Amino acid sequence: MKKKKDLLLDIDDVVCFPGFLPAINEFLGADYKIDDFTNYYIEEAVIPKEQFQEFNEFLHRRNLYEDAVLLPGAVETLKLAQELYTIYPTSSCIDPFNIEESGKLFKNKYDYLYTMLPFINPSQYIFTNSKHLLKADVQIDDRLSNLGDNVETKILFPSYHNKDITMEELNNKQVLRAGYDWREGWEKVGHILLEELPKTYSLKK
Repeated sequence: MKKKKDLLLDIDDVVCFPGFLPAINEFLGADYKIDDFTNYYIEEAVIPKEQFQEFNEFLHRRNLYEDAVLLPGAVETLKLAQELYTIYPTSSCIDPFNIEESGKLFKNKYDYLYTMLPFINPSQYIFTNSKHLLKADVQIDDRLSNLGDNVETKILFPSYHNKDITMEELNNKQVLRAGYDWREGWEKVGHILLEELPKTYSLKK
């Protein structure tokens, strides 16, 4: 039996959109869409500074994963990919704007993963902000800064905040881009994981 390759899988904005934007819309009485933004921290763009503490308290009372939206093709592609890869959901559970209350995120994210990705063993969950320290064959993430030097194949998942990253930046870090539209991201990731990479693995034998 062939040894599976290790795959580090980001969760937020890659597998799902947590209910962060719905929370912002409810708090402000707005109707923002995810594609309205280009900054990663969308709260910095729309929440008035004088309401930031109030918003964080409002946010803490919610489970952001109750309103999470799965990205198209994520579960289907991961089910196929698990035949070739040992998948390690690798995700932060620290809210940089509310560090003291971040512990709640661990349980909410764990419960979400356990429910939505039941085919992945919970012993493979990695909750960390220090992804650059991890070593693996493949890593999928929507933030270029999270794609570490200890990974052989790095895939940038398309998101609202990374469209302006240049090919020069990607080439310098030897990163593959899975397109520009999050709606088609998993189709392109699936092509890389299930068609392109297996060919290179066969050649290395």
